[in-house]
Amino acid sequence: MKHPVDVYVGKKIRHRRWMIGMTQQQLAEKVGIKFQQIQKYETGMNRVSASRLWDISDALQVPVAYFFEGFDPEVEQTQMLAKGAPADILSDKEALELVRSYYAIPENQRRQLFELARVLSDAA
Repeated sequence: MKHPVDVYVGKKIRHRRWMIGMTQQQLAEKVGIKFQQIQKYETGMNRVSASRLWDISDALQVPVAYFFEGFDPEVEQTQMLAKGAPADILSDKEALELVRSYYAIPENQRRQLFELARVLSDAA
């Protein structure tokens, strides 16, 4: 069984990579490994060594601590064991694209869009 920490770190790698618009191949090239290894890290199939995590954090321009921020072992273990549990919203490709596009909008327009979404969600 995959360890919850490995799964969580893998999710954080994938999320950050998506947020900056980097492919698995591009990350692998920056780190000096094959993209298949990035796939294994992102799924938690393989553990990321400390030195490799250091290289990945440098390539993704975040501190190493970023990969552990918000980790709650009880929540992660429960999500791993539960069948049909709601998936992490940022594990959805469409949701990540939406977030990336949202932050590409100029701040003033982004606030207006946020208010519109809030009003529409309250109306439902």
